[in-house]
Amino acid sequence: MDVTAPAHRLSAAVSAASRLLPARTGLRLQADAAGLTVAGVTSDLAVRFGCPATTHTDGSVVVPAAPLVETLKVLDAELVRLVVEGSRLALRLDNARFALPLLPASDLASDPPAQVSEVDGAAFASALRIVAGTAAKDDPLPLFTGVRLQASGFRLTLTASDRYRMAVARLPLSSPGSLDVLVPASLLTEAARQASGVVGLHLAPGRFGLSWRDGLVATAVLDAGFLSEESIATGAVDTTVTLPADALAAAVRRVGVYAEDRRVLTLEVGGAQVRLASARQDTGEAEETLKAEVSGGRTSPSFQARYLLDALAAFAGERVTLAIQPGMRACVLRVAEPGEVEVTYYLMPMLAR
Repeated sequence: MDVTAPAHRLSAAVSAASRLLPARTGLRLQADAAGLTVAGVTSDLAVRFGCPATTHTDGSVVVPAAPLVETLKVLDAELVRLVVEGSRLALRLDNARFALPLLPASDLASDPPAQVSEVDGAAFASALRIVAGTAAKDDPLPLFTGVRLQASGFRLTLTASDRYRMAVARLPLSSPGSLDVLVPASLLTEAARQASGVVGLHLAPGRFGLSWRDGLVATAVLDAGFLSEESIATGAVDTTVTLPADALAAAVRRVGVYAEDRRVLTLEVGGAQVRLASARQDTGEAEETLKAEVSGGRTSPSFQARYLLDALAAFAGERVTLAIQPGMRACVLRVAEPGEVEVTYYLMPMLAR
């Protein structure tokens, strides 16, 4: 193999692949007339990123990811030439040379599952940031660490929950499709962050994939029961509150300074206002009142401040409506004027001390 590539483009492709793959996974570099491809494959995951390049001699090699990533990051050159020299891959510059050992080639296939639909990459990444934030980082039940993707017709629904909150986002598909899978949230988030333009959705038995112009990520799906928005009862709403999400979030941050260790705040709703209150024996107490549109009776639910802030972040810059149910039933947050991407956030109240 002998190929010349832009150093910064190759560094970006190698870094993207390395972030998605497990540590110590080798990277396959393949050069042909179309350019240079960076790929990595495990039993559960396959990633592939393209890089423009001038190929002098076709070929394919596997090298350790970590030294390749670190070397490319610190190169001060526009172009780098990659040449196989015996049992090593040399990275050549005008005034320097770096050589990496070649690893045994993997026999695992990296072909993507069949494409079932497409979605706008920016809208998908935006919706996923909101939804994946509610997935558990570590949980003995895999379903709470994943994002459920459901497609039906021209609509894609994303759902995730960590038991204490659930986020659901709906966005349009560019072509009708059908799928229902549970995908690891952390992997899906990183893949969406790398994607751009139109993103293809791929499906095969036990596998799901995303593709875009210069990239592919395909993974095994989680083997667990599915999360369901329908499992949350919402028929007992007796009070709704509408106000700017940013104003409420700012008040939560200020009043939350005086909350106890659990950071639980009380929202006292009545008239045309919301009063936030918290107290802490060693630092004192705080309260703040905001004007709001209120429908229904008086109520005083309590929420953990950080979870309430996470929920409000999904509606930054918008007016948000809180549909409050009595007792320990979930509070439902939605944007007051829905757009193309529809977000629904379910937040469980806390017992106030």
